[in-house]
Amino acid sequence: MSQTEAFFNYINDGYSCKEEFLTLGAGMLGEETVTNALVNIPLKTLNRHGLIAGATGTGKTKTLQVLAENMSDKGIPVLLMDVKGDLSGLAQPSSGHPKIDERHEKIGIPFDAQKFPVEILSISDQDGVRLRATVSEFGPVLLSRILDLTETQSGIVAIIFKYCDDNKLPLLDLKDFKKILQFIIAEGKAEISAEYGRISTSSTGAILRKIVEIEQQGGALFFGEKSFEVDDLTRVSEDGKGVISVLRLTDIQDKPKLFSTFMLQLLAEVYETFPEQGDSGRPELIIFIDEAHLVFDEASKALLSQIESIVKLIRSKGIGLYFVTQNPKDVPEDVLAQLGMKVQHALRAFTAKDRKALKLAAENYPDSEYYDTKTALTQLGIGEAFVTVLNEKGIPTPLARTMLRAPMSRMDVLTEKEIQEVLDNSSLIDKYNKSIDRESAYELLNEKIESINKEKSEKAKLEEEEKINKKRTSSSRRSTRQNPVVKVLTSATFIRAVFGILKKVI
Repeated sequence: MSQTEAFFNYINDGYSCKEEFLTLGAGMLGEETVTNALVNIPLKTLNRHGLIAGATGTGKTKTLQVLAENMSDKGIPVLLMDVKGDLSGLAQPSSGHPKIDERHEKIGIPFDAQKFPVEILSISDQDGVRLRATVSEFGPVLLSRILDLTETQSGIVAIIFKYCDDNKLPLLDLKDFKKILQFIIAEGKAEISAEYGRISTSSTGAILRKIVEIEQQGGALFFGEKSFEVDDLTRVSEDGKGVISVLRLTDIQDKPKLFSTFMLQLLAEVYETFPEQGDSGRPELIIFIDEAHLVFDEASKALLSQIESIVKLIRSKGIGLYFVTQNPKDVPEDVLAQLGMKVQHALRAFTAKDRKALKLAAENYPDSEYYDTKTALTQLGIGEAFVTVLNEKGIPTPLARTMLRAPMSRMDVLTEKEIQEVLDNSSLIDKYNKSIDRESAYELLNEKIESINKEKSEKAKLEEEEKINKKRTSSSRRSTRQNPVVKVLTSATFIRAVFGILKKVI
């Protein structure tokens, strides 16, 4: 048996699937693609999460696009975090190219240009279906995270949430949260401190300044109603394709805390909302998190623990998480250990630090008689990657250097006109893009403050009236008691008036 035949069996034995699957590409022996040595991924293990890593310009985004397309084609809904703004092209078919045809001929599968059902989402000023969450849904931990609060300030936020829950004060938007802070500073400090513990005015003022700061960064757009219902991420089009929801994040790249906290809130909401699925044979939703380091950078131990817990548990809800980043070391080890599929594009080793990272990356992959992984990682071409997935039995497949298939949709962004067409065809715009401002903490606290001020005014008025009455009573008493000197003078004056003389007192 030739080496090529042995390699063909190596790939087919490792990546054969009896149930539903999608094809990522074909295995490569050295620099040569072995036709029909197909690298397949079973649908039933897609909820075991994944990693797409590699240096800038090596093809990570196109791999993400290929996976999203093929999942959609199998009826699996997808959510993409579009940080760089180059994924909207999924809504239009590829224009084709001779190099694409050549690539697919080597792989051994036909190229079929097509478009996919796309929904454009936004948490900022960009056009799209508005994603919102209330402050209450965010919770004290994540709100403290996005505001970058100290431990003491975070404790105050937790007290505020408890006070509002106990007193039926809905916290819907930042206006509500600002009002409760202003209430504490001006009127409610004694009431809250007596019931829940001491609250520092200086710390409360610092939190208020942080709220104003996040408003200036555009964060206020995300908080409010109508809250986005995560079930709307799991829609399927009329022709049976999973809807690809593209969340446009190009204008918040300089606001990593807003992005990372939003992601944590979304994952927590998905986990709380979706029912346990068991082994259904296909996932309910796949979420791709591009620029994944933004989620993990500067995260506290408590938040990292929360992320790790969600990653471990959310797959039982039929949710697969796929992290896209430049280097596997951007993802915490405890999270990395949970990722069943790994697609590693080329890495660069220009410095000692790069070489160390390269060595660590190579150790994430199983040994193979066909590759020197550490060396080959620097030699992968654009659109090539090392791949290992979980087979239908949940066992890691052999490492395969893979010639990846080309995207079926456009490898470029949509024009403004095309984006508008997508928005015009959206069934969610009318549902979510009308702001709702129902009665909440802002209005209720205004009423309470007005009531307090009215009571104070009435009390002050009563005190003033009482003071005036006291003065009148005191004055009246003084008027009935004539001063002795006045009394003498008055008597003398009377005598003079009557008799015209004063008796001479000897």
